[in-house]
Amino acid sequence: MTRLPKRLAVFDCDGTLVDGQADVCWAMERAFTRAGLEAPDNHAVRRIVGLSLPAAVRALAPALSEDENRAVTEFYRSSFRARREEGLLDEPLYEGIADLLRDLHAGGWQLAVATGKSDRGLAACLAGHGIADLFISLQTADRHPSKPHPAMLEAALFEAGAAREETVMIGDTSFDMVMARSIGVAAIGVGWGYHGAAELLASGAAQVVETAAALAVALEETLP
Repeated sequence: MTRLPKRLAVFDCDGTLVDGQADVCWAMERAFTRAGLEAPDNHAVRRIVGLSLPAAVRALAPALSEDENRAVTEFYRSSFRARREEGLLDEPLYEGIADLLRDLHAGGWQLAVATGKSDRGLAACLAGHGIADLFISLQTADRHPSKPHPAMLEAALFEAGAAREETVMIGDTSFDMVMARSIGVAAIGVGWGYHGAAELLASGAAQVVETAAALAVALEETLP
């Protein structure tokens, strides 16, 4: 029996589906302060969105000891969790993303997420926007090494039963692009996130789009 081709679109979350930079910057500043350390500036924090939390803290402050890194990481998690429980998180979907996801799903695409968020954080984010049921696979930093290691992308392919040539990674950072290209998966960058277009292209993006409508066209061109 001939296997029918599948089309899998794997999305990053922060900076690609939702804009959570304000809460990320707030939680990181609070975590460093609670640990008695100087907080990094917000520009530096936005640059590491997409990495798993310990890797992000290490990138922001490489001189920290393992104990200090662990303390900042735990303070970040507890601060972010409390903010969510208090209903204060603001992670709006980018313009046009909800319609794009629903259109892709209706058109036969399989959808997945590969993110530096935790399982709990991703589940709450997607459920809050009413889009959780659109995704066949959710891969997070809780169960995989940090991007750009390809483990979470490989797991998404496995769960979807899709081949590498049937898959596109969509993200806003160089971590997403390097992750995809390291295993031969097509990569499309989005220009509304946290790394610039030139950096995305240099990291392996086939193209960088500026709107959800343009992303829909790019996906159809990549996997017609």
